Amino acid sequence: MSTEAVIVDVIRTPVGRGKPGGILSGVHPVDLLAGVLDTLVNRNDLDPGLIDDVIGGCVSQIGEQSYNITRNAVLAAGFPEHVPGTTIDRQCGSSQQAATFAAQAVLAGQADIVIACGVESMSRVRLGSSAAGADPYGSLIRNRYPDGLVNQGVSAELIAAKWGFDRDELDAFAARSHALAAAAQESGAFASEVVPVPGVDSLTDETVRPGTSAESLGGLNAVFRTDDLAERFPELDWRITPGNSSPLTDGASAALIMSAERAEQLGLTPRARFRAFSVVGSDPLYMLTGVIPATEKVLSRAGLGHDDIDAYEVNEAFASVPLAWLADTGADAAKLNPRGGAIALGHALGSSGTRLLTTLVNQLEATGGRYGLQTMCEGGGMANATIIERI
Repeated sequence: MSTEAVIVDVIRTPVGRGKPGGILSGVHPVDLLAGVLDTLVNRNDLDPGLIDDVIGGCVSQIGEQSYNITRNAVLAAGFPEHVPGTTIDRQCGSSQQAATFAAQAVLAGQADIVIACGVESMSRVRLGSSAAGADPYGSLIRNRYPDGLVNQGVSAELIAAKWGFDRDELDAFAARSHALAAAAQESGAFASEVVPVPGVDSLTDETVRPGTSAESLGGLNAVFRTDDLAERFPELDWRITPGNSSPLTDGASAALIMSAERAEQLGLTPRARFRAFSVVGSDPLYMLTGVIPATEKVLSRAGLGHDDIDAYEVNEAFASVPLAWLADTGADAAKLNPRGGAIALGHALGSSGTRLLTTLVNQLEATGGRYGLQTMCEGGGMANATIIERI
């Protein structure tokens, strides 16, 4: 009998604003991740000693998130010492890649039970602090790209210009994200996926702003323009603002992945199975566009078309990314991020991959959908895509 990798459970913390005073800012990131690991095994009555590996995503692996934060969280959660843990960095797709690695280990017959997870405390470990003023590229990359590379915000600006999205379109999409997330929050749609954080009273995502409108967002200024960049890219009219970008966020999430046979032996009911994976590289200047070829590649591998997909989770790093994805794929916009996306729900970098997976599984279950596709743009010009099938 062929091995099948299934998702038994997926959970996440509420998301907090990634700045001092945010609801999760007082929680050490090791403790934040340890909490979801502990909750995941307890609510499935699983002996943690049976876990073959814990694979976690984290982007800023420095300071409180350094020294293999996943292993530290495994120990902090009270798991037996023989349970290993490793931390990976595929930028924003780190925990989506963790889920892929976990499923692939199961599919290869090299593991029976793996937890994929992720964490980022952007209030405590500042975005970009891992570079600490150093040059992360070196001379060979700079020689290959003599015109220079840019940060993700400028990449989002270049995408908006290339695809012709004006400021009103970007702000309207951002308002849509908040409206959908607020409606999901109000209806209790997140209740089955959000778990408590010890010492934190709130179970509500702090970054969702009900009542947000395109008009209210229209008053915000562009944030990535500098005089040097304006001279370098005279074609840009600078449309990316804090309102149509994902906010800095704290959060953690985790998925319990195992073989279907092991789930049956343990009396656990799988919620979904993995159908296909892809990962691609893309132009590092337009670094956020990899979601487009990653989507087509994963659909081809699964033998599916867009008409087969019931829900998409395309990470809303910036509004221009899912809008470009929609324009090029021709996917049904009504199926895109139906519970809101990262513009409203935040983008806790290392946690976002398994956070999207959590929301996607719950959306398929709530609607009776069969197939879900998630894809994530990543720094440096990469993207992951995954297709799951609800069981």
